[in-house]
Parts: sequence; C-alpha cells; structure tokens
Amino acid sequence: MARRGRIENPQGRMPLAGHLREFKRRFLIAGIAFGLCAIGGFFLAAPVLQLLSSPLDDLRAQGLAVDLNITNVTQAFDVQMRIAFMLGIILSSPIWLWQLLAFIVPGLRSVERRYVFGFVGAAVPLFIGGCLTGWYVLPRIISLFVGFTPAGFSAYLGAQDYWDFSFKLVFAVGVAYVLPVIVVFLNLAGVYEGKTILKGWRWAVLAATLFGAFVTPAGEVLSMFIIAVPMVVLYFAAAGFALIVDRRRAKRALAEESRVA
Repeated sequence: MARRGRIENPQGRMPLAGHLREFKRRFLIAGIAFGLCAIGGFFLAAPVLQLLSSPLDDLRAQGLAVDLNITNVTQAFDVQMRIAFMLGIILSSPIWLWQLLAFIVPGLRSVERRYVFGFVGAAVPLFIGGCLTGWYVLPRIISLFVGFTPAGFSAYLGAQDYWDFSFKLVFAVGVAYVLPVIVVFLNLAGVYEGKTILKGWRWAVLAATLFGAFVTPAGEVLSMFIIAVPMVVLYFAAAGFALIVDRRRAKRALAEESRVA
C-alpha cells in the first residue's frame, strides 16, 4: 500500500489540506506540552522568585532594610502567572521546537536541512550559556542598584517589577549570545562574505561593549566585561567560520569551472 502511494506521488508532495492537518496536529502537541509545563511552572513560581531574590539577603546582611512587596490585590497571582508562562515556554522548548522542525524540515532540501539543524544546534547552547551569564551577573547588578538606597531608608521593591527586570536582563544576554550564529547563517545564505564580517570587527567590539555597559550599571566594569568579552570572542569565531566556508565555496566553484573547461 505504501509502495503504491509512492508510485502515485513520487515526489512525496502533500496537499494544502494535509499540511493544515499536520500543522494542527503538531500545534496541538506543542500546546499540550506547554500547558502541562506551565501548570507545573505555576507551582515552581514561588521558589523561583525566592531564588531570584537571594541577592537581597546579602543587602540585608549589610544592614539595609529591603523587601519584595505585593503592591495590589492581584499582583501576587499575576507574578506567579508570568513566571509560570516563562517556565512553560522554557521547559516545553524541546517538544515545541522539535514539532516546529518536524513540520518545516521535510519541505527543505538536504543542504537547507543541514543549515537549519546546525543553526538550532549552535543557537540553543549559546542561548543557555548567555542566560547563565546573565544569571551570574544579576546579583551584582541588583546589589549595586539597591545599594544606592540612602542610610535610614528602606527599599520596598514591587515583586512584578523585580521579576520583569531580572527576566529581561537574563533574556537579553541570552539573545545577545545567539547573534554570532545569525551572522554565520547569513554567510551560509550568501548574504555576507567572511571578509565583510571580519572588517566590521571594530563595530562589533563597540556594540558588545555598549551592550555590556547598557545591561550593567555604571561603574560595574567586571560585569560589563563578563558579558562583552564572550560576545566579542563569539563574533571572531563566527567570522573565522565564515572565512572557512567562503574558502571551501571558492574551491568548489573553481573545481566546477575547471570541470566545465
């Protein structure tokens, strides 16, 4: 039966209705996985918020009165829902990412498939590494900012604002670490040559330094370098990889020309 189907449809093409059914099935699987992980994340929200607030313990040990506060009736529930939503996305990412790839990849050529899997395989660990870097510098940043509270004053921080600030910082550093992979992807797509990427190293260093200064407070040079230096290293690694790709591409083109001649 399967052999007959291949004969009738040798290219394995699927009608539009089939694509829609396939998309609906994979979207449902991803949605269920996200929902289950988000429900579990709701019960983990309180421990996660306590873990994020651990830098405040050091400030209390220094004698500064600082506490997280719920400023309105629904904020406690809202904060836990926000954390549950993000945990749902993170914990279910292997499932929904696989469903997305399984839907897209069959329609790509073998070369394009390698690009997609290579992009995902490099982007995911870099994003996680960036998030871990952001998590590492987060206590230093919070301690420095809240430490500006004058003597005799108490620092009452809104729980929702505290969560939003912490998440945005960690997420921003994670995304920044993925940018070199995008540069490599553009090179593989033929948009930029390796020489062009390498020539822009001064702008890359400047951008990484400014980004590190932007997400870290003024005067926190160590945290700025912890963020900026890996970004610069990744940029040069991406440029080097792009040069290797260009060299191999040129060799293939030269071999084809000699073959034709």
